[in-house]
Amino acid sequence: MTFPTEPQAAPTCYRHPDRATYVRCTRCNRPICPECMRDAAVGHQCAECVQEGANTVRQPKTSFGGREYGASPVITYALIAINVVMFVLETVSRGLKSELVLFAPAVADGDLYRLVTSAFMHYGVTHLLFNMYALWVIGPPLEKSLGRLRFTALYALSALGGSVLVYLLSPLNAATAGASGAVFGLFGAAFVVGKRLNLDTRWVVGLIALNLAFTFVIPLLGGANISWQGHIGGLVTGAVVTAAYAYAPRERRTLIQISATVALLVLFTLLIWWRTSDLLAQFGIT
Repeated sequence: MTFPTEPQAAPTCYRHPDRATYVRCTRCNRPICPECMRDAAVGHQCAECVQEGANTVRQPKTSFGGREYGASPVITYALIAINVVMFVLETVSRGLKSELVLFAPAVADGDLYRLVTSAFMHYGVTHLLFNMYALWVIGPPLEKSLGRLRFTALYALSALGGSVLVYLLSPLNAATAGASGAVFGLFGAAFVVGKRLNLDTRWVVGLIALNLAFTFVIPLLGGANISWQGHIGGLVTGAVVTAAYAYAPRERRTLIQISATVALLVLFTLLIWWRTSDLLAQFGIT
């Protein structure tokens, strides 16, 4: 004699117990409803398995060893935002600019932070807009080519390189500010990257030549004083550091890139120390 059996209940989604489903994740075999399904190479997977699989995939690298993070140039936009915020602050806060611009006697007296903060100060909205437009144009492709970390190091070193040359060669009564040193560093970097990738670099050569012409000609015509020291210092620094990043052999790429970054920081430190000692001696301070 046989007895009737109760029909088996349909399995339910592991995340939504009120939803019946006969589809299972091909990776963990848990039942999943249409809302929880994710297309996979074979069948469907649950969201957790898709995420777990993505975490095991190595992120692709740029041509120069940096990580690819998609199309959004986060660092470029962040730098623009910081510069804009600092401009607003210096506009509404009386005396802030004088405390943060690069003024050699103040640096020699211990305000070393001015070598960095001066790169985020600007003399007027035109000064700010020019630098931010240049950064907005040339920053994203460089950030994509180098990766975020190397692009950040490039920008920081270029800004510092410009400040160091200003500290070494500018008149003592000059108060210098602006992101121009960092921007010129990006110009130099764009030239090096273009050469390394066998791209047409005539546009960046023309851009550098035009901006250098403005740098030296405008003051001669009675226009605003422009810090050629900051521009040249940034340009040379950007080209040098990018050459180390772009031409390092693949098998020792990271080591050479880190070594070049540290070597430049050490060089800048020594030059700052020497200039500070020289200025203190001029002021009769020992």
